[in-house]
Amino acid sequence: MKHLRRWSAALLAALFIITSLIVPVGAAPAADAEETTVLFTHDLHSHFLPQPTQEGGESGGYARLATALRDQRQAHPNALTVDGGDFSIGSLIQTLYTAQAAELRTMGAMGYDAACVGNHDFDHTGMGFATMLRSAVASGEELPALLMCNYKPSPDNPNLLDIQRAMASYGVQDYMTIQRGGVTYGLFGLMGVDSDSCAPTSGFVLEDMFSSAQRCVDALKKEGAQFIICLSHSGTNPKVKLSEDEQVAKKVKGIDLIVSGHTHTTLSEPIVVGNTYIVSAGPYCENLGSITLRWDEEGSKELVDYRLIPIDETLEDDPQIASIAENWKAQVNDGYLARYNMTYDQVLTRTSFDLDTPAWGVQDGNALGELTADSYLWAARNLEYEGPDVETVAVVADGVLRAPLPAGPITVSHAFDVLSMGVGSDGTSGFPLVACYLTGKELKAAAEVDASVTPIMPAAQLHFSGMTHSFNPHRMFFNRVTDVRLQTPAFANGYLGGGSQVELKDDQLYRVITGMYSAQMLGTVKSKSMGLLSLEPKMPDGSPITDFNACILRDKNGSEIKEWYALAAYLANFGPDGIPANYAAPDGRKDISRSWNPIELLKHPSWITLAALALVVILVLVVVLVVRRFLFRGRQSRYGGRTRRYRG
Repeated sequence: MKHLRRWSAALLAALFIITSLIVPVGAAPAADAEETTVLFTHDLHSHFLPQPTQEGGESGGYARLATALRDQRQAHPNALTVDGGDFSIGSLIQTLYTAQAAELRTMGAMGYDAACVGNHDFDHTGMGFATMLRSAVASGEELPALLMCNYKPSPDNPNLLDIQRAMASYGVQDYMTIQRGGVTYGLFGLMGVDSDSCAPTSGFVLEDMFSSAQRCVDALKKEGAQFIICLSHSGTNPKVKLSEDEQVAKKVKGIDLIVSGHTHTTLSEPIVVGNTYIVSAGPYCENLGSITLRWDEEGSKELVDYRLIPIDETLEDDPQIASIAENWKAQVNDGYLARYNMTYDQVLTRTSFDLDTPAWGVQDGNALGELTADSYLWAARNLEYEGPDVETVAVVADGVLRAPLPAGPITVSHAFDVLSMGVGSDGTSGFPLVACYLTGKELKAAAEVDASVTPIMPAAQLHFSGMTHSFNPHRMFFNRVTDVRLQTPAFANGYLGGGSQVELKDDQLYRVITGMYSAQMLGTVKSKSMGLLSLEPKMPDGSPITDFNACILRDKNGSEIKEWYALAAYLANFGPDGIPANYAAPDGRKDISRSWNPIELLKHPSWITLAALALVVILVLVVVLVVRRFLFRGRQSRYGGRTRRYRG
C-alpha cells in the first residue's frame, strides 16, 4: 500500500508538470490578443414601436434600440452590429414590407452591418421577398448586407429568374468579409431545418446546414478572415439533440461566434460548445445583446463581457429613427388601414385584465385563444356575406397567437399584433379566414390533436368555439379525449359564449372556420400522427379541397376577412363597456382531468389502448416465464441437476 501511494504521488506530479507545459483549448489569449465586440439582435418581427409590459412599463421600439446602439458604439468603436433573421412580420408596419422594405431600410439607418434571413421573411412568398429586395434597392438608402448560404430558390420555382435577379441586385450572398479595427471578420448566414419547415410558401430549398457552413468557414479562412461569425436562424433547445445551433457548433470547425435566432431564446449566459460561443438576446427588440471576446490567432478565447441591454422606457428615443417610424406609421394609416376605416392607434375597447398568450406546451385552457376562436365564429355570422346558416365550429392554434392583449385600452395595432402572420391571396398582410367542412368523427380527431399532439408539438394546441371537449393527458396517446360536444353559441350583449350542448354525429358534415395557415395544416395531421388520426378538409358537398383560396370568407364588398380584422371587429363590438369578465379566465369549454383513477384511464378504450394493454400483458408474461425458468434452473443446480420429491 505504501509503494502504491508513492507511485500515485509521482504520477500526479508528472501529470501536473506535463499539463502545465501544454496550452489547453480556451486558455487565456496571448498578450497581443485582439478584442472583438459584437452587438446583436434577432427575431425583431417588425417591432418598430414600444409595446406595453405586464409590469406597467414598455419594451422594444427601434428609436430606443438606436439609442442603445449609439451608446454601445461609443464604448466599443469597432463593434459589429448584426441580426439573426425574422426582421419582419409582427406589427402593422409589416404591411409595407413589399412596397417599402421598411424593415431593412430602418435597419440600415440604425447602422446594421449584416443580417441573415428567417422563415417569416418569406411569409409573402419567395416572390414577395424578391419584391421587397427591389424596393429596398430602389430607395437608394444604406442597407445591411443579407447573408444566406444554404437557402436557394427552388429550380422548379416559376419565378426563379425574377427572384435570382432581385437577390443579385440587392447583393444577397453566402458570406462576406468586413474590415474593422485592423481585423478581418468573416460572416455567413444559415437557415435551419425547423425554420425551413416553418416557411412552406417560400419556394426555396434547404441545403445541408453542416456542409454549407463548413464550406463558408473554409472559404472565409482562405480570404484571410481572422474571426468568423455565423448568423443563424436555426435556434437552440434545452434538448441538445434538438438544438440545431449547438449541433452546428459541434460539427463545423472554425466558427468563433453564432448569433442564434428562430427559437426566440433569451440566453443570460452564452452557450459554449468547444471553442464556439452561441448567443441569443430574446425576440421583439426586448434586448440588445452585446458580447466582447478576447482572442488570438491560435484559437484561444476569453469572455470579457456579455450583457443583454433592456430596450425599455429608461432609454430616450433617437430622433432620426423615431421620425422614420412615425413616417411608416402614417403610411400604414393612409394605405393598408384606410380600407378598413381604421387607424393605427384607434381604441377598439378596453380590458381590466391581461389576456396572455398560451404558455408554451402547457395543456390548459387559454382565455386569449378562446376569445380569438369566438371572434372567428362571430365574424362568420356578422361579417361574411351570405354565409350558410349551418352548425359551425371555429378553431385557432397556439402557433398563430403572436402577442397578448394587455390590460387597458385595446387598439387596432394590438389586435393586429395578436394575429400578424401571413399574407392573403389578395397579396396584402394577414392570413384570411377560410371555411372547410369536417365530419363529426374528424372533429373528434381534431380534439385528439389538441390532447395528444400538444406535448410534442406545442404550436398544435387548439382552442375551439362552438365545441367543447374533455380529455385526460394521462390516458394513452391518441385515446385521451373522453367527450366532444357541439355547443350552440348564445349571443348576449355582443358576447358569444355558453349555449346548449348536443352530441356530434360521426357522419354529419360540420362547417369549420379557421385561418388559412391552420386550414392548410389540418391536412397534415394524418402524416404527423403516423396515420393514427385523419382529417381531410372538404367542400360543402363533401369533396376534398384542392384550393383553399376558394374557401376564403369574404365580406359584402368581396374583400377577404382577415384573421386580425375578425378579432378587431369582435373587440369593437364590446365598445366602451370593455371585454366581458367571462374572458378573464378559461371558461371550461376545454375540460381537463388529470386523474390517475384506473377506471377513468381505461374507459372507452380505442384499439390503440387495447393494443398497448395487450403488449403490456405479453411483456409481463414474458418476464414471469423468464423468472420461473431462472428459478427452476437454480433449483436444479442446488440438487445436482435433479429435482427431489418430498417424501413425508
